[in-house]
Amino acid sequence: MADRAVFDPPSRQSTASPSNNNPAHVSSHRSSFAENLRHSPRTQRHPSFTQAAVQELLNHPPAPKSGDPRFAGRDWRQIHVGELVQESEVRWAELDTGVEQATKALIDFGPPNVILIRETPDAVVACDSFDYNDLNAYLLVVLGLGNPEEDQKDSFSQLASKAREGIPIPLREVIPLAKKEPLTTLSQTEDLSKAIEIFGSGVHRILVCKPGTKTVVGILSQWKLVQFLWDNGSSFPAIDQLYPIILRDLNIGTQHAIAINGDKLLTDALQLMSNEGVSSVAVVDNAANVIGNISTADTKLLTNTSSLPLLQSTCIHFISVILTERGIGDGKDSFPVFHVNPYSTLAHTVAKLVATRSHRMWVVESASPSPSAPATPSLQSAVIAQPLSGSVPPSPSFPAVSAAALPGARISGRLTGVISLSDILNLFARTSGLNPKSPDESRARRRRSSSTSLRPSLDGLSRSSIDLRR
Repeated sequence: MADRAVFDPPSRQSTASPSNNNPAHVSSHRSSFAENLRHSPRTQRHPSFTQAAVQELLNHPPAPKSGDPRFAGRDWRQIHVGELVQESEVRWAELDTGVEQATKALIDFGPPNVILIRETPDAVVACDSFDYNDLNAYLLVVLGLGNPEEDQKDSFSQLASKAREGIPIPLREVIPLAKKEPLTTLSQTEDLSKAIEIFGSGVHRILVCKPGTKTVVGILSQWKLVQFLWDNGSSFPAIDQLYPIILRDLNIGTQHAIAINGDKLLTDALQLMSNEGVSSVAVVDNAANVIGNISTADTKLLTNTSSLPLLQSTCIHFISVILTERGIGDGKDSFPVFHVNPYSTLAHTVAKLVATRSHRMWVVESASPSPSAPATPSLQSAVIAQPLSGSVPPSPSFPAVSAAALPGARISGRLTGVISLSDILNLFARTSGLNPKSPDESRARRRRSSSTSLRPSLDGLSRSSIDLRR
């Protein structure tokens, strides 16, 4: 593949000093290197938690904050959605904005991790959006790994050719690639009961507009609403009383968890998320124990040409890269834990979702011994994963990283289900007397809208015995 097949937005660049064959210079350089190493930022990073400390934190998550005094004593269902958003968080791009520029903006701006698209620079109405799911779909097309419908094959091929030739590609050619829900809007004077009913039905994002118009003044996400209700839980007794209850007794979540074996290629994980219409997948070992998590937001690590070899690496290797990047960004070693168990309380689960800015938590039970051979045996669990064709051949320069080597891997368990923000907000809505649709309807709709090229093989798999062949 040509070096320009994947764009390279500005990022941290390494610089190399010119070589010098002078022995004295070499000696000086070595001394300087050792000195720098002793005082490097990495040596000043906080030490990692011990396993016991991590387990203690998981068993006893921090209590929710005391809350914002503006909302004390108020019925949350009467709080306006406009009170939770800020117009400064809205980022715009035009249909003719290049995908490289939009991607740089997406990475630089951070949460809410979406760029709204308008037809012209003067427009005040959003006609679409660009987020990491769109970026993932675009990267797959560039790599020749998309799953187009019959009438899309020519456009996919032309788009990939343009990218390889370095021809600027506008967003108008990129946004149709990902299968996603239509834009949902609410007036900023609507109350949160309307928003929570929409979110509980499986919608992930709401554009908040000026009353009587489509002028966007903010973006409200599922995660932001869950964080608001968590931080201000003491002000909302109907919801606060749910937090001490364990997940098993609440009967929320689903056994339809989408996962991939850690030995599979990263490109397989990207394809799986795109075809299933999800933003993250669990990464499991040979006995279905959760060893990590890959999300579409992690595609930001794949947007420069130097990262191309990562696409030929395994999912386990990519997880180690993700952890390294988080360590550099946070200034400390960290292992975000993306799992809970049926005996976790709702408070425990929500605290983790808020802390990791995640859309879902994987539900696990007692860990199973992971056999060393065969490499990827059948999984005896309710896990969907699928070998995908057209993958980039494995690269010998990226051997699989042992799952046992990943910090925190030994405190997970066998994957048995998943609980999402949609499930939690659906519970909050029902508890408050509202009537949201089932989130399963939205999930099924996204799967049906995915490319049909993968569906027959997925539908033919038994949920009780899924083969994760290489």
